[in-house]
Amino acid sequence: MLGRTLDSKNYKLNPRYMMVGKKEGVSIHKSPSDDSVIMYQRNYNDIVNVYYDHISDQPDYNPLWYRVWGGYVHSANLTEVKYIYNPIEKEIKKDGQLAELTVPYTQTYMYRYSGWEEMYRFHYGSTHWVTDVIEGPNKQAWYKVVDELGKTQLAVPAQHLRMIPDDEFAPISEDVPWDEKRIEISLYFQTLKAYEGENLVFSTKISSGIPNNIYKTPSGVFHIQSKMPSKHMGDGVLTNDIYAYELLGVPWNCFFEMNDGVATHGTYWHTNFGSPMSHGCINMRIDEAKWIYRWTTPVASAEDWEKRGYGTRIIVTNG
Repeated sequence: MLGRTLDSKNYKLNPRYMMVGKKEGVSIHKSPSDDSVIMYQRNYNDIVNVYYDHISDQPDYNPLWYRVWGGYVHSANLTEVKYIYNPIEKEIKKDGQLAELTVPYTQTYMYRYSGWEEMYRFHYGSTHWVTDVIEGPNKQAWYKVVDELGKTQLAVPAQHLRMIPDDEFAPISEDVPWDEKRIEISLYFQTLKAYEGENLVFSTKISSGIPNNIYKTPSGVFHIQSKMPSKHMGDGVLTNDIYAYELLGVPWNCFFEMNDGVATHGTYWHTNFGSPMSHGCINMRIDEAKWIYRWTTPVASAEDWEKRGYGTRIIVTNG
């Protein structure tokens, strides 16, 4: 068997659930290698029970595999999910409250003349603006969510969303002068580093744009100009097709190139950090993108659907 197993003795006590984020699905291999026999397939949004982690000899860019029923699956296109059900808030702020999805995915509905119709899916870790508590399709309490892009009003089961408290928007290192903060992104090494003066305060792997003429991330010196804690990315089409190019509620966006809309943001559809994966943006783990959102300027409050300003410097290099 290739590689080494991590925590294999404890997997029965600590089950983990992964969701398939790749629309084409993923393959379950007999051994932790792309060259081994494919045992079966798992489809987009399938929930996979992971027994334990396994570090393989390949691929070099991401050697993490998961042991699952019947074989091994590479970690790149799976994301960890949980099932957390939340208390229902009775009072919603006048201008809306940001909430995050805490179940693997949920089906939204829209009310039309013919009644309730299925619309988009929301995915674990995505963020959404809640504006009201309503009676949903099953006569239970649902939240009314307003889509950031088209202002479409959707209904979501209330227990599936956690209201994000104001203290989770509190700025980090607020006492550091804004011009002493900077972010350096290396497209070659696929890294992001944050500095306060000459002190490195944060470092992580990212996924930048695929290096071709269409999707590559631009290099140069930029400044954050717009921050949005929730963004609808994609074609903006009203649909219930889960395979359409619609990414609802992309969390913790810091836009630094406005012509093409390039931002650092959280990513709920893959974990292949260290390899180019995006359409130009800087994909990050959700909690790390949230840290960048709070640490950078302009400072955004819990009420800001968008905060504009001349903010933190971002230096993107090809080296």
